[in-house]
Amino acid sequence: MRVLLTGSSGYIGCVLAPMLQARGHEVVGLDTGYFEGSRFSDALPELKVLNKDIRDVKAADVAGFEAIVHLAALSNDPLGDYRPTLTEQINSSAAIALARLSKAGGVSRFLFASSCSNYGAAGNNFLDENASPCPVTPYGVSKVTVETALRHLADSDFSPTYLRASTAYGASPMLRFDLVINNLTAWAYTTGRIHLKSDGTAWRPVVHVEDIARAYIAALEAPREAVHDRAFNVGSSSENYRVVELAELVAEVVPDCRIEYAADAGPDRRCYRVDCNRIALELHDFKPQWHARRGIEQLYDLYQRVGLTLADFEGERFMRIAHLKRLVSDGRLNEDLRWRAPAVA
Repeated sequence: MRVLLTGSSGYIGCVLAPMLQARGHEVVGLDTGYFEGSRFSDALPELKVLNKDIRDVKAADVAGFEAIVHLAALSNDPLGDYRPTLTEQINSSAAIALARLSKAGGVSRFLFASSCSNYGAAGNNFLDENASPCPVTPYGVSKVTVETALRHLADSDFSPTYLRASTAYGASPMLRFDLVINNLTAWAYTTGRIHLKSDGTAWRPVVHVEDIARAYIAALEAPREAVHDRAFNVGSSSENYRVVELAELVAEVVPDCRIEYAADAGPDRRCYRVDCNRIALELHDFKPQWHARRGIEQLYDLYQRVGLTLADFEGERFMRIAHLKRLVSDGRLNEDLRWRAPAVA
């Protein structure tokens, strides 16, 4: 299948692209290159990439593709809160425009990177895909908005699927440290302290980045009727943890560390547990390979191998929001997060 992968140079995209290629798919990437200087480890996949802002995609860019996997977005809550209007433009309006162009251009499959952030403030009960959304951040709102719009576009010729990923973790050439397991393990390794910014009671479903990629492949290759206009919680029902439980797992893996709480630590509004039975029972080719403890072990080994320092992971090179603010302050991006000059390839 000929696949356009937006956000191909991001945390998930650079893991998914070679896995798609290994399955025999022809993959073309599309990425604006915000984080071109933020490679953490290993080589990026060999891939033809259209260096373009998702807001500027034209009909010619999607012509000839059988499927689009749309990952590109301002990809976390701090970025969403940075300038909510930009989150609406990039995560919502641009995604909907891309879907419309795709439908008009004869693209038959559209896999949308939604999120369990849709559920937002949901408490302790397990939620399946029929649960009402309750997003509490601009990022979560953007995902709900796009899902709603895509449902209106779905028809016999255009088949969208909504992959609501749990909170990602795990090694990637474009590693992110704003994800709870990646972050807590980095604190433990570099300081001996597992730093919790909340009281740790909130629930989080978690899923390894490679298993997210496996979910996309399973959905892409599934019969159309199995995924048409359907949402899937991506992860495993057994992989729901309170944040403090994740911290305790980190403490078991990383030697000589202790859990500590920020002075202003309090409850986190983002609290949800998700039921992943639909993807387990209905996408038969989705076979997750990871669990949280094994992922922490992988990260700990990686951090040791590269000699990670506190300055590295708390610095602007690898923290999404700090990195973009620096590009703005240096004059490389304008206030709308558009390049003032062509991005360096």
